[in-house]
Amino acid sequence: MRLHEIIEQLNFREKNSFLKIINELIPISKNRNAIDKIISSSDGELKNLDSVLISEVFEYIESDFERFLRNEFLDTSSQFDLLIDIVSRDGNAIMNREWFYSLYSKEIKELKKKLKVLQSEMTSGNSNIAPERLRDYRIYQACVNVAYQNDLANNSDSKITSDELSILVTLTKELALSQEEIRLINYLVIPISQKDVQETIDELRNKGVLFYSQKQNKVFIAEEVVRVLRAVRGKEVADKHFRRTLKTLLDSQINLVCRKHNIDWKLSRDQKIRLIIKEGLSFTKTLSEDIFKPDLNLTDRKKIINGIAEKLNIANFGGSTLEAKLELIIDYFIHLEKEEKLGISTDGYERLMIDLGSSLKSINKQLKEEFELSEENVLSGKYLLDYNIKPRDVLDILDEDSISAFCKEHNISTRGDEISNILKAYQDLESLYIENYHLIGNRDLNALKENGLQIKEADIGLKFENLTASILENLGFSIDNHLKRQINNKKNQIDILINLGDNNIILVECKTSKENYTKFSSVSRQIKAYKELTQSAGYSVIKTLLIAPNFSDEFVNDCRDDFELNLSLIEAKTLLNIFLAFKESGLKKINQNLFMRDVLIQEELVLKGLKR
Repeated sequence: MRLHEIIEQLNFREKNSFLKIINELIPISKNRNAIDKIISSSDGELKNLDSVLISEVFEYIESDFERFLRNEFLDTSSQFDLLIDIVSRDGNAIMNREWFYSLYSKEIKELKKKLKVLQSEMTSGNSNIAPERLRDYRIYQACVNVAYQNDLANNSDSKITSDELSILVTLTKELALSQEEIRLINYLVIPISQKDVQETIDELRNKGVLFYSQKQNKVFIAEEVVRVLRAVRGKEVADKHFRRTLKTLLDSQINLVCRKHNIDWKLSRDQKIRLIIKEGLSFTKTLSEDIFKPDLNLTDRKKIINGIAEKLNIANFGGSTLEAKLELIIDYFIHLEKEEKLGISTDGYERLMIDLGSSLKSINKQLKEEFELSEENVLSGKYLLDYNIKPRDVLDILDEDSISAFCKEHNISTRGDEISNILKAYQDLESLYIENYHLIGNRDLNALKENGLQIKEADIGLKFENLTASILENLGFSIDNHLKRQINNKKNQIDILINLGDNNIILVECKTSKENYTKFSSVSRQIKAYKELTQSAGYSVIKTLLIAPNFSDEFVNDCRDDFELNLSLIEAKTLLNIFLAFKESGLKKINQNLFMRDVLIQEELVLKGLKR
């Protein structure tokens, strides 16, 4: 869930810890001027900003928040690394209190088991660990032990200072230790004990890591915060994107990674991939070193990375060095994580989940286990999207045989990339067009192309008009195309006409623009001509609406000063969000008065009206 969506659900007390941290970071942020501008747009108080503006402020202090969290690692008794690993996993964005604690308890239990095994391996004379790796473990353990215990000589509590930690981090990189290897060796030295559930939640809440709603008995971790947590833990990409990348590798390359990190290479391919991810291996290190034989030259390494990028469908892939190529892949996944596109419509996602559940009886169990979901039935696109699990993420957890069987059962082509073929089959173009409605209004052809929609620039205006009519009709407005054709002439062509009955009409004008719409004088003359034309035909125009991507402040003010047109403005994104909320409300028809009052229709007021 996005930060603003979570904040919207919470009372002041539940979000206060997070706001307090932001307030403390603002004065030291290099973006302070931009932040002050946002806060001053309200009453000068961060706590009184709406959820969207708070989210914008967080974007500006994200790097400062990351440094703040890194400092928390200095408290070696906090178990912060272990807790971060839980809350930053795919699927753990929303958890009830008991489920969160069960995951924490399970993590502690598994950790203690692994510690016993590792302790035995490191002290026995007959270890299964390669001698070179065993030597690395012992070197790192000795260094952690010195860093943690040397304070006792000065009659101080045992701890690891920031200087000591920076040296240890450098050492782990040089020894190429995974996050799991680091964690296990750390806890061989540092005592671990299970904490109380509320103590654990309060600790993370006070650090700004999660929100806790007492009323809902749930913890929430925002997508924006998860990205910061991954950076703190040194994870360049989400686990689901690491999995997608590993699935492009050859079996021999997977086995090389396993041998290097003491993972049983005789397991099944899917089991090995799952363990590689769970070990917390570095994405960069894996692709720059682990998948290659030591004697492979740089040119061939680059070719292999190019092949991986091609299988991931990364367009315009370049980079002159191996490092640059890997950065491009990471940037691709970061961009993918931030954007809202699904590749298919939300309706298509729901149909896909229904069909997967019908065809693959184990899919519900697989999703629950892979993403640690607590609900019994998780085969819902809407439910999964709250956890930032997209259609491609679901298909990525399936093995090749299951994917092929599903394609054959549903008459989907198995030629080429089967997963891409499945996504294409569930696109539902009409719904996909509506979900990209604001991009069509913005004439953003590149973004539309990325989202799977090809529209000629000459057709953008008409497509925006038709989609607007479709949205208004679904909201319960009576679109009268027959009457519109009767009234229109060659000179004046009304975009949309809403017939309220009793000869009462609402006129709707649609405008697309790459920037804020600023031409009030020209559009006002146009709408005035439409109004006069309609009135001359014997109809009363009780309202006019103008729908465009964005309006400049000057445009809004000019509109406010014009009393003759009775014109209200609606931004495309606002109309789309109203439509999506209306679909979920269960209402058959929207209260049309919600569109009659303001000069610039306020999304928040309309959404509140839908809930009454």
